[in-house]
Amino acid sequence: MRSSVQVSRLFRQCRPQSSTRRAYDHPAVLPSLISTSSPEFVAKAEAMDTLIADLDAKMAAARLGGGEKAIQRMKKAGKKLPRERLSLLLDPHTPFLELSQLAAHEVYSESVPGAGIITGIGRISGRECVVVVNDATVKGGSYYPLTVKKHLRAQEIAQEHGLPCVYIVESGGAALPHQANVFPDKEHFGRIFYNMAQMSALGIPQIAIVHGISVAGGAYVPAMADENIIVREQGRIFLAGPPLVKAATGEEVDEETLGGGQMHSSESGVTDHLARDDEHAIAIAREIVGDLGKAGGQEIPVLPPEDPLYSASELHGIVGTDLRQAFDMRDVIARIVDGSRFREFKKEYGPTIVTGFANVHGYPVGIVANNGILFSQSALKATHFMQLCSQRQIPLLFLVNVTGYMVGSKAERGGIAKDGAKMVRAVACADVPKLTVIVGGSYGAGNYGMCGRAYSPRFLWMWPNSKVSVMGPGQLSQVMATVSKDPTKHATLKEEIEEQSTALYASARLWDDGIIKPTDTRDAVGLALALAARKRGQPGLRRESSTTWDGDAKGFGVFRM
Repeated sequence: MRSSVQVSRLFRQCRPQSSTRRAYDHPAVLPSLISTSSPEFVAKAEAMDTLIADLDAKMAAARLGGGEKAIQRMKKAGKKLPRERLSLLLDPHTPFLELSQLAAHEVYSESVPGAGIITGIGRISGRECVVVVNDATVKGGSYYPLTVKKHLRAQEIAQEHGLPCVYIVESGGAALPHQANVFPDKEHFGRIFYNMAQMSALGIPQIAIVHGISVAGGAYVPAMADENIIVREQGRIFLAGPPLVKAATGEEVDEETLGGGQMHSSESGVTDHLARDDEHAIAIAREIVGDLGKAGGQEIPVLPPEDPLYSASELHGIVGTDLRQAFDMRDVIARIVDGSRFREFKKEYGPTIVTGFANVHGYPVGIVANNGILFSQSALKATHFMQLCSQRQIPLLFLVNVTGYMVGSKAERGGIAKDGAKMVRAVACADVPKLTVIVGGSYGAGNYGMCGRAYSPRFLWMWPNSKVSVMGPGQLSQVMATVSKDPTKHATLKEEIEEQSTALYASARLWDDGIIKPTDTRDAVGLALALAARKRGQPGLRRESSTTWDGDAKGFGVFRM
């Protein structure tokens, strides 16, 4: 619990500064006519002090949550307590305005301190947020009717003031004995997820941290979040736990296999970040809030530029001129971005594409970079990331080295056409400045998904080794051998197409904005980001699309892929 002094400081900091006044412009000071030593004053003060002492005792009891046994169970499991998680999440020495601390006090036959949930407004990475914390020491974090009501009130405050929401999740879902008053009505459990969808569509970020079990309805809090984190071998997300799965399907499965962090981060894609422990998960959440851009009504800060830790000249040896030789695009990113720092998004999922946030010459940017062929998972990951950048009004930088989307019967049955189309649609509709640098190959539909010229990047540059073509040279050779019976004609056409794919051929026809040296990439991107940062709405500055993300019209929010 933060002190009243800290809370009053929060209001002072949020209050607009008044204009300078002359001395005689100030209103007259009200005189105080009371006598603090009078019997009446003393009696009233003593009565109020007694009432406040009783209130303090009740609030202190509520802050203990489910009691000592439940607290020790959490500690024995190696978990941080709910209020410890909250304290780590908030900026040090800043106020937390807690809401409805005594919710559910003496309402139910059993004790449900604070309605089993902690809600309030606090500062995270310099930004005011609404925080909702499941208290797993109270009935396993299950939702009673007043838990739902308290959660919905916090969301109402967030939506009214445009505050990002951070959910610290460990909940068994609805309290089944109370399901009739929790589940079916308009202001019941389902309204929580309705509100999350509505706020995301309004550009109000929804972030979840899964510290423990998140089952049934509770599973939808992280599933509906724009970006989420799960703690390895501790967080669990599933619609039904192992006993219900066995009853319904006969399958015997343990909790970790069914809904653990490793599975959800690498296979299902339900989670975006896999944390080592509670502290690491909260540190990631703080970084996410720091990367929210304009979402939630704040301007994007421009930081002091920092040189990368590694020399740009090393790019020559990393990429080379033989596009058949693989390289890790993270090595390229590390030599372009400020301080070589990169907050990667969905690292374990769809590894053939790299996505994440960084700064270049102080300007924030979201990076989409190829690390191989595009599979369905890669396309969905890129689509999700581009939606985040659109919501947060963060420019996108595409670093391209792609042979295209995966082909074959397995890929087609897996929906590569529709998943690739989602990525192409996201590129076309992303309402932020886009920059493209082709550092290797840009082949086939991969050219479209990676913001080729047809997708209106603000700038598109090519490295001298790069190539653009309908397909790679190896594929081209095999296709030509199949369709052409004349080897001479085959060789001539192959040579012609290979010549047309070179950076020099493309640049001569203005398919790009010039061939740049790899060592000049950082400065070119930094200048383009500086131009893109000019305030939108100035005469002559273009919009990216007809969709707005500033409250004038709703988009689709960020739905999980």
